Amino acid sequence: MPKPGRKTARKGAPLVGVLGGSKSDFPILEKAGAILEELEIPYELLVVSAHRTPDRLFNYAESAPGRGIEVIIAGAGGAAHLPGMLAAKTHLPVIGVPIPTENLRGLDSLLSIVQMPKGIPVATVAIGGAENAGLLAAQILAGRYASIAERVKAFRKTQTEGVLNSPEARGTSLGNLQADRRSRPS
Repeated sequence: MPKPGRKTARKGAPLVGVLGGSKSDFPILEKAGAILEELEIPYELLVVSAHRTPDRLFNYAESAPGRGIEVIIAGAGGAAHLPGMLAAKTHLPVIGVPIPTENLRGLDSLLSIVQMPKGIPVATVAIGGAENAGLLAAQILAGRYASIAERVKAFRKTQTEGVLNSPEARGTSLGNLQADRRSRPS
């Protein structure tokens, strides 16, 4: 049963909007979708371009809360205006994903997203770090939905166990010859 003040996440209705400036951003952004799917968080994935479809961007940002969207993940390459413009037009948290670019490998995108003016924050993950964007969106939602909080905790526990149970954590990897020698019978 949910704790007082916490709600149950709705099945099917998207809680997270995952937006790319173009379809070419989707191979990166689909990684955020994979995390959201693993955590059973409904989302939508759309192309909304800050430069080519500004009216669609404004309409999306303004209508998202009324449609049940609670967090927006926005990927952008190059000039990287999509996350900042969304943040300027909505009160919802926006997570920017810098998309790797051919010429500057995404550094231009990272700097454009992270250097938002005072009063218009955009949470920013690493270049191409859509998995962390999906996880951050889940953590934001976990403060409101007990079921999502439990799934995030389980995800983190599985992640921790995977590291602790690896040969490298036990000190028997090829990179740790001393431990290998100690574990061999004489």
